[in-house]
Amino acid sequence: MTLVPRPRSGSSAGHRHRTWPLCRQCCGLALDMGSARTRAWIAGRGMILDVPTITFPGAGAVYPIQRGAIVDVPGTSRMLDRLLGHRLPRRARPLVVVTTPVLDGPAYRERARTAVEVLRPRAVLTVPAARAIALAAGADLSRPLLVVDIGAHLTEVVLLDEGVVLDARRTAVGTADLSCPGTAADLIDAVTTMITSMLRQDRTSVAADALSRGPLLAGGGALRPDLVYRLTGGLHVPPRAVPAPHTAAIRGAARILQSAQAHPSARAATHPPGPDPAPHANQPRP
Repeated sequence: MTLVPRPRSGSSAGHRHRTWPLCRQCCGLALDMGSARTRAWIAGRGMILDVPTITFPGAGAVYPIQRGAIVDVPGTSRMLDRLLGHRLPRRARPLVVVTTPVLDGPAYRERARTAVEVLRPRAVLTVPAARAIALAAGADLSRPLLVVDIGAHLTEVVLLDEGVVLDARRTAVGTADLSCPGTAADLIDAVTTMITSMLRQDRTSVAADALSRGPLLAGGGALRPDLVYRLTGGLHVPPRAVPAPHTAAIRGAARILQSAQAHPSARAATHPPGPDPAPHANQPRP
């Protein structure tokens, strides 16, 4: 471990950078809280968590996030404290980036910020999961992009243009529901229906251009060959699977965290944020 020498008395040098875990001001955390799995990435350490989203492990398990919604804010706080409270530098004030479903809007963001307060963040940034996935894939955000995120209990279809959400649809079905006969076909039918609806309602060529490039496929569903095969047949366009698709959202959030930490305003932030300190996640345009 190295330590940058302390500035001499009277020096105009600002914040003295220390490597993790001594640098409390530089501490950063990315979070992807799904209804089935919670993943966390700490600056300087990489991804440290990929665990079930439960408040209490064992027979008394409680699931505070269901179908893409935080239904138990205190339970989510207890889960985060149990999983991360001892992993952060002592008295750290981390900059936190949280991925969010596109269509849950302000309610999810507000509940997520409240839950994360247990970690004493100096600021909380929220980002649509679809945008984080695109960043993890190294996609060209200057061009229209269709993201299909098939999670355990929720599937989202999001149309991006220049990184902005133009349209978004979802169905409360995911890979955890595929044990029921016919669910795989129903899930892919729902995805193709959502994309077809986007094409019909789009008065421009953005949705068609995005589809012609091939949808970006992420989430645990991208690891299911049967779903990929069905989706290709339903859309007549082969999807482009993101590398390690089940962790794409957290990796994209980590990239956003790294960029945010490099910004001068992030290093200057030493006090807790106000009630709504971070830019809201992009919402679909009317």
